[in-house]
Amino acid sequence: MKVEPQPANTSPEITEDRILGGGLLLRQPASGYRTGIDPVFLAAAAPLRVQGRALDLGCGVGAAALCLALRQPGLQIMGLEIQPPLAELARANVALNGLDERVAIVTGDLLRPPAGIGAGGFDLVLANPPFHEAGKFSAPKEPGRARGHMEGEADLAAWIACALNLAAPRGVLAMIHKPERMGDILARLEGRAGAVSVFPLLSGPGKPARRLLLRAEKGSAAALTLHAGLVLHDADGRYSEAAEAVLRQGMALAF
Repeated sequence: MKVEPQPANTSPEITEDRILGGGLLLRQPASGYRTGIDPVFLAAAAPLRVQGRALDLGCGVGAAALCLALRQPGLQIMGLEIQPPLAELARANVALNGLDERVAIVTGDLLRPPAGIGAGGFDLVLANPPFHEAGKFSAPKEPGRARGHMEGEADLAAWIACALNLAAPRGVLAMIHKPERMGDILARLEGRAGAVSVFPLLSGPGKPARRLLLRAEKGSAAALTLHAGLVLHDADGRYSEAAEAVLRQGMALAF
């Protein structure tokens, strides 16, 4: 999904872009950590819920929360973001898309959730944690991009522990991450969540997975299911028809 900057109502530091086939306006930093396909697929991995409360941990400028809101009009959604400038952009994006009545953005740290984000309070928790362990990779020079890519005080274990703590009994955690971290994720879910579903996003035909989408149900003891997944790109490098259906038409993934 190529996000094309739109010139209206922007500054040199902020662009206004369209995603989800043009159905969603998104203001975001012109440089640093910018929205790609991950939050769109994360929202598409959420189970269908007629009603309830959802939380987007580390929501950034609100892409996953807003995609989820468009897809599931019965949900009340909160986003938690530690970086105040991104949280402000997320609030602006909520207003831009006319979703003020169903989406609220809170500034705060998942290690110390602010008032209004209480334990057991959410039927669905979305998480798109930083992918890289601190000290194992070179951090990007731009601070915002570095924070989005590198684990800090909150490592993967902390993200999962927080998500499960905030989820209601039988609540669902939906996460996107790199395939090489699947062992760590499953170890952290052991004894706390089950009915785990793993859905690979394959780079291309016959190529390995680029990302893993994972869902788990808090308190369940059901077995793991490994799905066939989805091929992101055809042999010519273009997005596959199945990927385009998610990225442009807002289709849900068939878990």
